[in-house]
Amino acid sequence: MKIILLEDDEFIANEIKLYFEIKNHTVEIYTNGEELLENANIYSCDIFLLDINMPIKNGIETLKEIRELEVKTPAIFLTSMSDVDTIKLGFEVGCSDYVRKPFHFEELEIRMNRLVLESNYKKIKLGPNQIYDPQRMELIDNEKVVDFTENEKKLIYFLVKNLNHIVDSNTLMDYVWDDRIVNSNTLRTQIKKIRSKISYDFIHNIRGTGYKIEEWHD
Repeated sequence: MKIILLEDDEFIANEIKLYFEIKNHTVEIYTNGEELLENANIYSCDIFLLDINMPIKNGIETLKEIRELEVKTPAIFLTSMSDVDTIKLGFEVGCSDYVRKPFHFEELEIRMNRLVLESNYKKIKLGPNQIYDPQRMELIDNEKVVDFTENEKKLIYFLVKNLNHIVDSNTLMDYVWDDRIVNSNTLRTQIKKIRSKISYDFIHNIRGTGYKIEEWHD
């Protein structure tokens, strides 16, 4: 799981990072909303954890701008604020849940897993005989599960996560290969291998930009 964390308390941020990285998740920390919006790859994470009371640009303002970019990734507010108006505003701009400080990491993890699971619940038709299961990261092609490598699974999953939207090549490479340095040839080779395993090519190459998967409609 890739987590983008907006938190200006260094101790809390580092504790969250340590807890989730021990469990093999990736955590990117940002200390104000503008820094996040300018530097984070908001299309390449699985969940946002956002403190509300932040300097420069608060968590609510930050999430509002994220949602205006049509990013539907689940978001949880981590906050000590509990007034009804703030909670209402948070849900209005598109938050998925609240966790009040102080909190237990186990509780936060349970809520995160639930939201990510729910966002991956719907099976999606990608071709005339192809069904994709985001929860399992599996493609059923002509009633058989396709045998993909881990990187192939991550690539398809991320394109489906951004269904009907173009994902630029750099964003896609960042998600699939994490911190490893790869180039566009590596990406093209990976996609060529995927195409060799499927009966219908649902990965669209948007020349000079990136790639896109669209939902199939009969």
